Amino acid sequence: MRKILILFMLLSLVIVGCSSGPEVSRLSSDTSMDLSGRWNDTDASMTAEFMIESMLSGGWLNRFVGDMGTDPVVIVGAIRNRSSEHIETATFVKDIERELVNSGRVIFVASSQEREELRDERVDQQGNATEDSMAALAAETGANFMLQGVITSQEDAVDGQKMVLYKVDMELINIENNQKVWIDGKEIKKFIERSRNSW
Repeated sequence: MRKILILFMLLSLVIVGCSSGPEVSRLSSDTSMDLSGRWNDTDASMTAEFMIESMLSGGWLNRFVGDMGTDPVVIVGAIRNRSSEHIETATFVKDIERELVNSGRVIFVASSQEREELRDERVDQQGNATEDSMAALAAETGANFMLQGVITSQEDAVDGQKMVLYKVDMELINIENNQKVWIDGKEIKKFIERSRNSW
């Protein structure tokens, strides 16, 4: 009887141990956490804020508004990831787009991929929407400038310690004449230490 009781207690402990799941805590979306040392949402957001603030304070904007009498139309082009790790550039692009739109200083238009879907919708409306509600064809706002960029990284590691330098370089190009009207870069340096050499 005693053996059965001990066996039952052991079995109960095993079941309790196996059934306990992960512990999850909800965090505010603006909480900054860096668990791995890799590029993360905080890095993307900080970089987007810095870049757009720098871009909008450049002399090109006042010159354009003075010459043309209107706000410039901007589109975000390719942001290439040439770093040593996988970086979801689409999230970074959305951070940049949000900063641009919310600035109120430029007119912002959809990307090439987004435009294709919108064009399909406009064509569909020509045969399916009422005449007074359908969107007109060939009425898009053309962009004056395209914002492009690249993300690179450099690593140095020894004995469980690693330094990673992320560098984001961006430039604004006049679409009509290919002139680069603004260029800037931002660096983010991270030091990661682990208890054993695992690089």
